[in-house]
Amino acid sequence: MSSSYTRRDFTKLALAALPAAGLFSATGSLRAADAKTGGKPNSKVAGVQIGLNVPYSFGGRTMAGDEVLKNCQELNVSAVELRAQPVEAFMGLPAMVTATDAGAKKAAKKGEATDNNTAKIREWRRTASMDRVKEFRKMYDDGGVKIDILKVDGIFTMSPEELDYSFTMAKTLGARAISTEIAKTDEDHQRVGQFAEKHKLMLALHGHATTTAEHFEKVFYLGKFNGANLDIGHYIAGNNGSPVEFIKKHHARISHVHIKDRKKDNGANTVFGEGDTPIKEVLRLIRDNKWNIQATIEFEYKVPEGSTRMAEIARAVKYCRDALA
Repeated sequence: MSSSYTRRDFTKLALAALPAAGLFSATGSLRAADAKTGGKPNSKVAGVQIGLNVPYSFGGRTMAGDEVLKNCQELNVSAVELRAQPVEAFMGLPAMVTATDAGAKKAAKKGEATDNNTAKIREWRRTASMDRVKEFRKMYDDGGVKIDILKVDGIFTMSPEELDYSFTMAKTLGARAISTEIAKTDEDHQRVGQFAEKHKLMLALHGHATTTAEHFEKVFYLGKFNGANLDIGHYIAGNNGSPVEFIKKHHARISHVHIKDRKKDNGANTVFGEGDTPIKEVLRLIRDNKWNIQATIEFEYKVPEGSTRMAEIARAVKYCRDALA
């Protein structure tokens, strides 16, 4: 065997023979070994950046930023769609949040603002320094993981000052888009879309099974920097046709696609390859056209008995790698 083979080549060959439950231990060992020799994760395959929606895919919204980074390194994932909560926690926000009733406590656990703490959070954001954001980015840059998209919850309820703050945070982190759930009104898309244009960052709107191509197209019309985070699993589940055709038509407006597998007719999430979502076709479409669209795995199916969440995420990453090889 040629001496030009790398450690990752050997591990790749070994992974092909492993059951899903063993994937995490194998990839974890690879990352630990690479760390000792200065190696960094790399999930760019055939020009397509495989990413991960974090910390959501790890089971929550408020996991610490360094723990998120460690998990990505162990999974050999080098780019993410990162929620703002771990960044703001790193900046010191949790100490500012108070919960005075059961409802507020429940919302605070999810990292969401309530009527009791919205004003306090808004005031904190008004004076927050981007220096800690720069430190957060350096931690990820040094660790080999690019923050490609920043996910911001509740963006349509934000004041103008908070919108400037959020877009500045995204740019400071090195992100090229802010993602958020699609809004209910045209006014919301127009208003926040103006800030996206001001800061020259895409506002990538995430839809669900009920979000049709027409919904997205209307959003595009309402703002020059309004775009899409197309969830191909939801798109299939909603019987909206093929996401392949949508991507062909609107690729310039798509920052990233959420990769998951679902059944048609509002069917369940499944292990990759067991549903109706054309994951391989979408990945290869991005590859063949060299589009700058991150293939962002969003882990949502039930962890099979005897496996773990990390093992199943590793399985999903391998499925995407194999599809692009």
